Amino acid sequence: MATATKAKPALKIHPLEDRVVIQPSDEAESMRGGLYIPDTAKEKPTQGEVIAVGPGRVEKGARIPMDLKVGDKVIYGKYSGTPFTLDGDEVIIIKASDVLAKIS
Repeated sequence: MATATKAKPALKIHPLEDRVVIQPSDEAESMRGGLYIPDTAKEKPTQGEVIAVGPGRVEKGARIPMDLKVGDKVIYGKYSGTPFTLDGDEVIIIKASDVLAKIS
């Protein structure tokens, strides 16, 4: 069964072990009381879409598979992960244990 998604070029990043790469969701521009809120004053997004998944961690010689897969919508900790610019887009590399929940 094929799903309709926006076309993305082949990824140039492959996370290792139990790490995932997340594309943060875009927050809508908000006006509060007629005032523009600059980017520096906005809260960091805590939701996003998984765009790459590592193979999983190795424990006692056996690889533990990941619970996440590409395309999952997730909630993650506000200050977790490492921001990285990939092809002009801001992405976050994060450990799978820092992902709090999947959104269905």
